[in-house]
Amino acid sequence: MSDPIMSTYKRLPVHFQHGEGTWLWDTDNKRYLDALSGIAVCGLGHAHPAIKAALCQQAGELIHTSNLYGISRQEQLGENLTRISKMDKVFFSNSGAEANEAAIKIARLYGHNRDIKSPAIVVMENSFHGRTLATLSATGNRKVQAGFEPLVSGFVRVPYGDAESLQVVAQNNPNVVAVLVEPIQGEGGINIPPDDYLNQLRTICDDNQWLLMLDEIQTGMGRSGRMFAHQHNGIVPDVMTLAKGLGNGVPIGACLAQGPATEVLGAGTHGSTFGGNPLACAAASAVLEVLESEQLPARAEALGSKILADLADALEGIAGVEEIRGCGLLIGIELDRNCGELVTTALKHGLLINVTADHTIRLLPPLVMSDEQSDEMIKILSELIKQFLAVDQDN
Repeated sequence: MSDPIMSTYKRLPVHFQHGEGTWLWDTDNKRYLDALSGIAVCGLGHAHPAIKAALCQQAGELIHTSNLYGISRQEQLGENLTRISKMDKVFFSNSGAEANEAAIKIARLYGHNRDIKSPAIVVMENSFHGRTLATLSATGNRKVQAGFEPLVSGFVRVPYGDAESLQVVAQNNPNVVAVLVEPIQGEGGINIPPDDYLNQLRTICDDNQWLLMLDEIQTGMGRSGRMFAHQHNGIVPDVMTLAKGLGNGVPIGACLAQGPATEVLGAGTHGSTFGGNPLACAAASAVLEVLESEQLPARAEALGSKILADLADALEGIAGVEEIRGCGLLIGIELDRNCGELVTTALKHGLLINVTADHTIRLLPPLVMSDEQSDEMIKILSELIKQFLAVDQDN
């Protein structure tokens, strides 16, 4: 029988059967150390008892009614998210791309309400915001866009981490209404901007009446060492998007707003059939409770610092290792050559990693990873990197 699934993914040769914490087991009962968390999704690891309990209880009560009616679970989750984020309102979707679509619509309607006929949004080189037509148009990666032209217009692209380029845009483009940016670029290679970059963007947006819209889909939910990465800078955005770690594997996204962005969307301007249903909101509420009660953002900061230091020691002086960088549990090891084959090699050694931007090994381990598990991760990975670089040099 042929594979009935569309070939949109280049899948690795493994099927996982079950998991527990930071471990996964395949159908042959081989165990793997998960240093990817389903691409920053399973921050609490696999089969977390609090998530299981919340899902089982809610599934036995009510899964879906639609947003035609009040949803208590959604309201409770919204109250908690706005409390910890200092935002005012939230729209729930099913994914990060949908959350970013909501943000883009907020920006455009905000512009039209100010009589700007062709509102534009500033986006960044090497960014990633999703694969819908609007979000791939906003994305700074030609590979994602190729073949889907004509792209959605209304985006102005500037270099990431360069606040001065925004000043130039402000002086020359009166149609700009917002800036959409990742606090740390994940798909782009774990790119970390200057420490005061977000502060500068906040000032520029305030000076020009632009909305500062932060894509925290990969950086949010404790992964950076704060609940949200922008909290390192002591600022509050006008719009923030979340997904990935919010549901620990249950599909849910969120677009939060405060200040002038809060009341832009009204009845009939946006919606979702499944967004914010009771089941997804029960899972996300359980995630928030665990993150706060177990102080997992602080744990991510401490463990991330340890991993960076241990990787630096293990790979010190190794030719071909360009840079090791990270913030919390967003960690990148940049090599001087393409290293995608390391993903398959690591899989054979029972370790799940990812390579992004062709030459950056990306580590996104669960926030519940232990020190001992991080030691094992570093031991396996550092040896594989050394072997890969040595063999490549010999050839």
